[in-house]
Amino acid sequence: MQSSPCNMQAQLPSVDALLRWPRILSLIETYGRPATTEIARKVLAKLRMQIGLNASFLIDNESITESIVEAIQIHMEPRLRRVFNLTGTVLHTNLGRAPLPQAALDAIIQTAGSASNLEFNLSSGCRGDRDAIVEERLCRLTGAEAATIVNNNAAAVMLLLNSLANRKEVPVSRGELVEIGGSFRIPDIMSRSGAKLVEVGTTNRTHLEDFIGAIGPRTSLLMKVHTSNYQVQGFTATVSEKELAKLAQDRSLPFAIDLGSGALTDMTKFGLPHEQTPAEALANGANIVTFSGDKLLGGPQAGLIVGRNDLIQRLKRNPLKRTIRCDKMTLAALDAVLLLYENPAKLATQIPSIRLLARGFKNIKEQADKIAPELQQCLGDRAVIEVLKCKSQIGSGALPIDALPSAGLAIFPAGKSKKARGGLLRRLATELRTLPIPIIGRIENDRLILDLRCLEDEDAFISQIRLLPKHDK
Repeated sequence: MQSSPCNMQAQLPSVDALLRWPRILSLIETYGRPATTEIARKVLAKLRMQIGLNASFLIDNESITESIVEAIQIHMEPRLRRVFNLTGTVLHTNLGRAPLPQAALDAIIQTAGSASNLEFNLSSGCRGDRDAIVEERLCRLTGAEAATIVNNNAAAVMLLLNSLANRKEVPVSRGELVEIGGSFRIPDIMSRSGAKLVEVGTTNRTHLEDFIGAIGPRTSLLMKVHTSNYQVQGFTATVSEKELAKLAQDRSLPFAIDLGSGALTDMTKFGLPHEQTPAEALANGANIVTFSGDKLLGGPQAGLIVGRNDLIQRLKRNPLKRTIRCDKMTLAALDAVLLLYENPAKLATQIPSIRLLARGFKNIKEQADKIAPELQQCLGDRAVIEVLKCKSQIGSGALPIDALPSAGLAIFPAGKSKKARGGLLRRLATELRTLPIPIIGRIENDRLILDLRCLEDEDAFISQIRLLPKHDK
């Protein structure tokens, strides 16, 4: 007679009994009793549910133990993990943007593992300013009088507006009211900062007269926003930075530019399109400039603010500054990255983001030709691998319409029907994402594409694809 679900469930061990099993005792030794107990309870609850749905569901002590071992290993995995970014977007917001150079990693470890002079002046023996760690280098690299730093560029814009335009008006061209990733919108951040947005011009055409007409007794500053993730083309007109700077000067108003990405060097030296630098913005007449640390600059997430000393001091005195300041590890990393910029000739080799962006097509194609047979062998007859030419994006709002010639691997799933091929394509993408070091590509035109521009650790990649499950199509 077949056992009933109730009888089968009664045969399951109690949690207390299970915790005395030898292999479970070893888990307690490794992971601790609280975590092991929690996982054991969850595994037993899942087994009871499975038995309730299927009375013939077979269980034994060994399978219970293996389920607990697997569950606790998954539970104890770090949530933030290394991945292979083969999406074709170099500065991928969802995948951490710019990888840090080794010098920055070393600086983080040294600073994080000991006491440091974060806010201590070693010369005077008195309390110091954490901004001083990077301020001198930032001023030298940009030509600014002063600088400060917060935790990201959105915070930099917020601090700027709250410090200089709280309860006052700020004219901005309608063509620059951008929305970037995560639904961050310039109008929203201006409203939260206490500034009142005054829209001028139209989406595609804004003239100097529009700004002149918008200036009133409550105008606090003029502002220009970099259209970081799109470009308006066709019948267009914009007001140049030099024109706005002169207008601001004539009306005794500060002129601010939000560069968004903000490269610290001329990117054309590496065969890349030109991206305006903070130094160029200041030379065009800006009094204060904001930009990111983790995009084209190639450093940690940070919002950098450079410009006129009296304006920077107003930002530093704002109580909001303390709530969005950077920690010691960010400052250590940024200081190390800025130090690399002191020797521009070595930037393409020492800063990973620049190195990846500057990779030539020939080099990437040779890598793709080498890896393709290995991937084909790992996938067997489930898919066909082809080397293809493709286009990489710079990413994170930098140079939005410029693409970089690249090469990659196209995975065409096998299958008689489109539905079957689509199912296999999704399974392959999932299998790649669930490897110990996940591989992230992109699905495009019924194929899975692995753009190899960002693949530097070739041996680690090959070792991962060899772990793909072996089974028939």
